[in-house]
Amino acid sequence: MTMMMACNSISRWSGALGVCAIVAVIRPAVAAEPRAVVELFTSQGCSSCPPADKVIGELAQDPSVIALSMPIDYWDYLGWKDTLADSRFSARQKAYSLMRGDRDVYTPQAIVNGEAHVIGSDRGEIERAIEVTRESDGVMSVPVSMKLNGKQITVSVAASNGPPLASHAEVWICSISKAVPISIARGENRGRELTYYNVVRNVLKVGDWNGTPGSWTVPLENISREGIDAAAVFVQDGSRDRPGPMLGAAYTTLH
Repeated sequence: MTMMMACNSISRWSGALGVCAIVAVIRPAVAAEPRAVVELFTSQGCSSCPPADKVIGELAQDPSVIALSMPIDYWDYLGWKDTLADSRFSARQKAYSLMRGDRDVYTPQAIVNGEAHVIGSDRGEIERAIEVTRESDGVMSVPVSMKLNGKQITVSVAASNGPPLASHAEVWICSISKAVPISIARGENRGRELTYYNVVRNVLKVGDWNGTPGSWTVPLENISREGIDAAAVFVQDGSRDRPGPMLGAAYTTLH
């Protein structure tokens, strides 16, 4: 399913989640240097998307890949309102297109390391895009870690250990539901029982990064609620409205 989108504005990527779950266990998150962040723009109303959703589930088992589902809302008019969709993800997909200078906005679309886009159901193309994007200066070169301690999570970003990077990047933390089963009653996937993996339920900007070490502490109440069982953080060149290459990322379970 393909659609050229015109988006009038980019929604704000900020805000706190309500408190419904608090992690009581003190658990350090292992520092990781994954090779890729893969963002899948998907929709419950898209008949071409279930194979891509399955691929994301497979990639989510690979510790070297941070695979994220970002459900969009622009197919809702086809007869089924996506229960996980967020207009911010539609805006993010459009922002990537504007940065590339094309009009390629479709589902299922996978954005690899903030640079390449491929059909989300083609795992081979995703793997090739991972290898190609890693040849770009700075891509996934910045060590990032998260540490859970009581009722807060600390995000740490090291200095760049690769070539000089752009002077400004942003640090974002995502609230994630690792597996969400959905029964679809109408639309192109009517009657199907589908599971969506590593679904981003909220995003929160925690800071800016300029190439030097930085650390930020986020209350768990800002990212945790019922159904949230993991978190991912990524450092991305550019800004919310002009997203560039992924510079580093980390992922941790919350309970």
